[in-house]
Amino acid sequence: MPTILFHEIVFGPIHSRRLGVSLGMNLLPYDGKLCSFDCIYCECGFNKDFRTKTKLPDRENVRAALEDKLLSLRREGITPDVITFAGNGEPTMHPEFKGIIDDTIELRNRYFPDAKISVLTNGMHLNKPEVFEALQKIENPIVKLDSALDKTVRLLDRPNAPGYSVAKQVERYKRFKGDFILQTMFVRGRFEGKEIDNTTEEEISAWLELVRALNPREVMIYTIDRETPAKELEKVPVGDLQKIAARVEGLGIQTNVAG
Repeated sequence: MPTILFHEIVFGPIHSRRLGVSLGMNLLPYDGKLCSFDCIYCECGFNKDFRTKTKLPDRENVRAALEDKLLSLRREGITPDVITFAGNGEPTMHPEFKGIIDDTIELRNRYFPDAKISVLTNGMHLNKPEVFEALQKIENPIVKLDSALDKTVRLLDRPNAPGYSVAKQVERYKRFKGDFILQTMFVRGRFEGKEIDNTTEEEISAWLELVRALNPREVMIYTIDRETPAKELEKVPVGDLQKIAARVEGLGIQTNVAG
């Protein structure tokens, strides 16, 4: 299966394993990738392979594209469960992210008031007040935490900030006061000669301690579903994911497992 890039501002709707009938939003270049992580499992590929000089869509174009699509869906009798910001990288990197979220809320309320708004984010830009404020306005801020160990995150997610640490991210996530969804990708395999497995007891025990401290309203547990740029990665069996989920549920936290 080839690498997936989204060539439109608004795409779908598609059926999401985790969110239902999802209308996708891409605030990033249509012909490349822009992300503050460089995850070795990313369906969009490695950052270095998809560099672009294309400008980001501006707020007015995003609003027009979304309204046009919502009108089309209403004519077709299709009702989205969710409007999801993801696309070709990290959506919160867009300089007009806050205004775009305000526009999306307004249009959602007008055309499909029961649809939720979700943002899939690596959480790297929560230090920007306007990003955090925007994420507090939506129903589903979905933030990433693939490991409690810095060494694993640097191997698996490869943040481009030299000063990245899990501890800093956890402090940022605590500002949601539990009103957010935590998303974790579990994967096994090898990359550049190093073993990768964030399902070991060491990994899971440390991760569960952070889940306990953060107390999100939901934890999304999933594994790879599409071709990955790192070729020696393996899906984690659903049974193993369900065992991890049972330990999260033991903390009194709802889980959503996608194998």
